[in-house]
This record gives sequence, C-alpha cells and structure tokens, in this order.
Amino acid sequence: MPELPEVECLRQTLLPHLVGQRVIAVQVHRADICECFNAAAKVVPARPVHLLNGDAIHAITRKGKQLAISGVSGGTICVHLGMTGALLVLPSRPIPRAPHTHVSWTLANGSVLEFRDPRRFGGLWTFPAHALLHTLRWNDLGPDGLEVTGDHLHATLLASTRMVKAALLDQSIVAGVGNIYADEALFLSRIDPRARCTRLGGNHWHLLAQATRDILAAAITAGGSTIRDYRNADGAQGAAQASHRVYGRAGEPCLQCGRALQRGTIAQRTTVWCGSCQQIH
Repeated sequence: MPELPEVECLRQTLLPHLVGQRVIAVQVHRADICECFNAAAKVVPARPVHLLNGDAIHAITRKGKQLAISGVSGGTICVHLGMTGALLVLPSRPIPRAPHTHVSWTLANGSVLEFRDPRRFGGLWTFPAHALLHTLRWNDLGPDGLEVTGDHLHATLLASTRMVKAALLDQSIVAGVGNIYADEALFLSRIDPRARCTRLGGNHWHLLAQATRDILAAAITAGGSTIRDYRNADGAQGAAQASHRVYGRAGEPCLQCGRALQRGTIAQRTTVWCGSCQQIH
C-alpha cells in the first residue's frame, strides 16, 4: 500500500499538471468509490459538480497517506489510494478507456486526470469546503510522519502495552507510516519491533521519531517505493525499494552485521528485523 513518501511524490508530480487548470468535464464510471458530503456533512449521490467540475484547481495538499485536491471555490476531493489506486495525468483521453478507471477529469488544456484502482480498496471523498475535510477525516489523524516528534510519541504511548511496531502503524498516532517504513525506521533506531511501548524511554522515542523523519524524507527523494503497483502521476516508478535495509528481506543477511534477518507477524503485518542490531526492547 502506498505510504507517505509515495503519496507525497504523487502530490509533487501532480502539481505542475493540475494547479491553475480548470476542470471542464468529469466522468464518474463507478459512483460507489465516491463518498460525497454536503455542507451539513450528509452523504449525497456522487455528481460531477461534487468532483470539481467547472472549478479551477487551486492547491494539492497531503496529510499522511491521504491527498486533497482543492478548487478555487473551496471544494475538495480527498484521495486515498488504498492498495492499488493511482492518479495518472495523460495528454488526452485514452480510447478505449483503460481498465479499472473509475473517475476521469478533463482539463482545459486537453489533458486528462484518471483515478484507477483495480482492487477498489481506495476511494474518493468530496467536501464543499476544505475545513470539512479536516473535520470529517484529517482531525482523526496523528501528526504527519515528516513532523512527528519524540515528545509526541513519548506522551502518547507512555502507558501503551502495544508492541512499538503496532503503535507506529496506527494512523491516529502517526499519519503516513505503514509496513515498509515502520520496519525501516525501527531498524535505523535499533529498536526491536516487538518491544512494548511501556519499556521504551524518552530517548528511545526521540531516536525513533528522528529515524522516521529521516527514512520518509530519503524515500521521497528516491521517488517512493514501487513494490508492485505504485506509479507517480507521470507513470514513473519509484526507486526507494533499492535502499530498503530490512523490509522484504527476511532470511537475507543484515546489511549491517551479516546475521540473517528475522520475520514475524505484528498487527497482522509481516515484520522483518535484525535480532542482533535491533536490541532495544
């Protein structure tokens, strides 16, 4: 599933294509992937007007794994890619329509933005004002992973008996960190993913917060991780997967000490770590 770096790279590649462009047509091919809210925060049937039809795109923002495309009117589309979702900008509308294209936007310059999602775990949520997005979705998220601090982690998880890996995956604790970057940040901070939060001290949380910020920033620089499906708005793959130290490498030698990496399941997610290097527990 695309995590913070992939969504941020998507945002950056969308910016030059979308901001300042007017949407002249919207085609909704699968209305069930859209949840549209009116000003009273009630769900209404999905129509092109809810998806910025006739509006000019003003800004593209992000929190955690979620993207927001906002119009000059204030109308906002929140995008969650799920496992296989993609937003692609094409020079013109493909004929025939590509499989699994659920919504498409035609821009005034003739280019087309498409939302595709083969497995349909992602979706679109629309709001008449950006503030309503925060009220209904983003206020439930923790601080963005690029901004998380050790003080926040310590204060939030001081009394938690959860394993630290499970806590990192909780979007209400840190927004944007998923399985890939949780494993990578825990390795960089030398913390065993099975460690209970109550066993970690303040300095450990500062190490983990710094490692999280560093890992996410480095992945953004590398264009995100393409494990299987991820592409940016131009259709390009990321390269961050080439730098993964532990994720997806169970049984292989640790790049730091040479010992075989271990694998287990935490919070229903496959977890990989080094039993030698990650001894903070």
